[in-house]
Amino acid sequence: MTPKNLNVLVINVARIGDTLLATPVLRAIKTACPEGWLGCLAHPKRAAVLEGLEWLDFLGTITPRRARWRGWFGGKSWDYAIVYGRDAALIRYAARVAQRVVAFAQQRDEVNRILWRAVPAPENREQLHVVHEHLLLPAALEIETTDYRLAYSFLPDELRRAHEWISRSLPPEARPLIGFQVASFATKSYRDWPLEKFAELGEQIVADHPSSHILLLGGKDCRDKADWLASRLRGRATAVAGRFDMRGTAALMQHLDLYVGVDTGPTHLVAALNIPMVALYHCFHRARRLAPLGHPLARAIDHPRPDAACDRDVSMDEISVDSVWEQARELLKRNPGGRRSSGAAD
Repeated sequence: MTPKNLNVLVINVARIGDTLLATPVLRAIKTACPEGWLGCLAHPKRAAVLEGLEWLDFLGTITPRRARWRGWFGGKSWDYAIVYGRDAALIRYAARVAQRVVAFAQQRDEVNRILWRAVPAPENREQLHVVHEHLLLPAALEIETTDYRLAYSFLPDELRRAHEWISRSLPPEARPLIGFQVASFATKSYRDWPLEKFAELGEQIVADHPSSHILLLGGKDCRDKADWLASRLRGRATAVAGRFDMRGTAALMQHLDLYVGVDTGPTHLVAALNIPMVALYHCFHRARRLAPLGHPLARAIDHPRPDAACDRDVSMDEISVDSVWEQARELLKRNPGGRRSSGAAD
């Protein structure tokens, strides 16, 4: 049995989505070690996604470059460090600050020798959900869980400010309120559903729900796409891409009645918020690996190509508007007046 007072440090330098996908690990560790100290080091640009989580005792930032210069003084203040990824600098840093280090087996023997446990990569990795894969590392400490939900916590006043912006910027009768995430990041743009398809879906939603309004989400790199789509939808959509930081966008999302998005960080964020959602997955990154777990109002749409016929050049155009609209319509029927009208987002 795992001692209840273990001090555990989790190092996960990753993008927003992979940072969120490790939150079940953090919850599981704190549940198993309630009297211990749980810390997490994340990428400086992603750590904000973990702010406010009640079971995190310490949240800091690190990068592989900074890791080379840290941890040389102060001794080993952690009983265990769990390190995600394959960066030797992070593992060496962990060995300086923790008694024992757990990570997936690395490609270099000299790095594996540093580890207390070098956990073998799963043989069926492409069939295994990322959350279950992440949980293989705390399992080396005999820490397990059946709670696979992603987690996010709002800070004081974030929801209030978002509600005030919505009240000031959108028509009062604008419900249901729909969010579209139209693009992933540039290096994985093959996961993007064509803008024309989003436009057709928006027109379907507006025709079926005449008082609805669509928020076009994303970062600064999505502005042009969001502006084009807002113009196409002629006053029935508002482009907010690049206007809010990550936490401000999350607060807006919490007021949505439905979210439709491609496979990217904000889609994992919406899953953590438990918002009704339709997520679209490329055949190179299947829903079986990434779709939300423990979210009863999540609908995953996989690319229709079989794995054997898939590569990064396969277009997301092969996912039809009708297939997405079918799932969106079913979710909207559950509360035609919108979550905000019933107070669900307050």
